[in-house]
Amino acid sequence: MIDLQRSTLYYRSTARALNLGEAELAAIIENIQDELSCYGYRRVTHEPQRRAHLVNHKRVARVMRTNGLGIKARKRHVLTTDSNHDSPIYPNLYRNVIPTRPDMVWVADFRYIRIAVGYRLAKSLDTPLVFVALRSALENRQPPPGCIHQTDRGCQYASETCRRAFDAAGLQGSMSAVGNPNHTAQAQSFM
Repeated sequence: MIDLQRSTLYYRSTARALNLGEAELAAIIENIQDELSCYGYRRVTHEPQRRAHLVNHKRVARVMRTNGLGIKARKRHVLTTDSNHDSPIYPNLYRNVIPTRPDMVWVADFRYIRIAVGYRLAKSLDTPLVFVALRSALENRQPPPGCIHQTDRGCQYASETCRRAFDAAGLQGSMSAVGNPNHTAQAQSFM
């Protein structure tokens, strides 16, 4: 083992860091952000170090700022559940118990998907959309009486017309707790 002074190692490391030009560093940061778009300057600083380029976090922040390489803004979240309504709420009968046979539990949820093409499955997130999906499911699956229909507490599912449709189909309505997507986890993970 060669005995070197600690300062020698630091000197060589800094020399390697100083050789990296602004344009090169900007290109490296841009590549990192292509792979890891949610990384800010602190996390980005560690990536060049893993790739054998020692850089200071202040320099990375400055290069990112001057080249417009900040974190890309997240898409606006569209709220699809209006649980602030006066309609009655079903109790949570499901509680994420794993069914032992098909058609014991149906889990439903709305999903708003923004796409640039302009394709639309429905013009609004309203009760008629629930009936179209429910009618299709009833025709395809023909569930036995007592099948639990688990949803969130959205006004679409709590409406009187929806409740009558569940009763007519022999479905037991069941609703999750307020703001708890885990009670409709199967629908959440599917979407």
